[in-house]
Amino acid sequence: MIKLTAVLSIFLLFATFSAKAQELDSISMDSSLIQLSGVVVSEETLAELPYTTVLDRTSKRGVFCDYYGYFTMVVYPGDTLIFSAYGHKTSNYVVPDTLEDNFYSIIHVMEVDTIDLPNVEVYPWPSREDFARAFVNMDPYDDAIRRAQRQLSGESLAFAAARLDIDGSLAYGTVQSQYQTKLYTQNQLPANNLLNPYAWSKLIKDWKEGKLSKQ
Repeated sequence: MIKLTAVLSIFLLFATFSAKAQELDSISMDSSLIQLSGVVVSEETLAELPYTTVLDRTSKRGVFCDYYGYFTMVVYPGDTLIFSAYGHKTSNYVVPDTLEDNFYSIIHVMEVDTIDLPNVEVYPWPSREDFARAFVNMDPYDDAIRRAQRQLSGESLAFAAARLDIDGSLAYGTVQSQYQTKLYTQNQLPANNLLNPYAWSKLIKDWKEGKLSKQ
């Protein structure tokens, strides 16, 4: 019984030493790992490029930059990183193999990729027949200036004003005008234009000049 207990103790001791040895070996193997962090910016404006894709071609792992263009990932010395962002040329970055620290920061600048698209002419007519019909019925003298003059004429503005409802400001102005007139004619008879000689003279003058017939 005592020998069995001693054998189990020795076995557990060897197992513990083996686990510690494996842990030390893993630490020594991972000592070359580098925590790489950085910011991706545009070449023209030096503005951050959000959501840029950063792919480690060596380990086939990747990350996305955040809204401010910041990224962080674990790499090995000599790994090749591929940066890809919309509207910019894809670029590479090789992690230096001469780094002494396990933490490294970079600022990666990406070149703007200009895409030239072919010219597209947009016409308001769906077919040649519609274009020919519109061309024949076109009024060459009905330009934008003449249309604006018609829309801003006195008749058009009066017609538009007649169709509009009275808003609060107009109603308030009318009430105030009536109140001022009431104060002006307080304790006396209200003004009557039928007895106003100036109004009669203006009416006769307009009648002689033919302004009443035009209205």
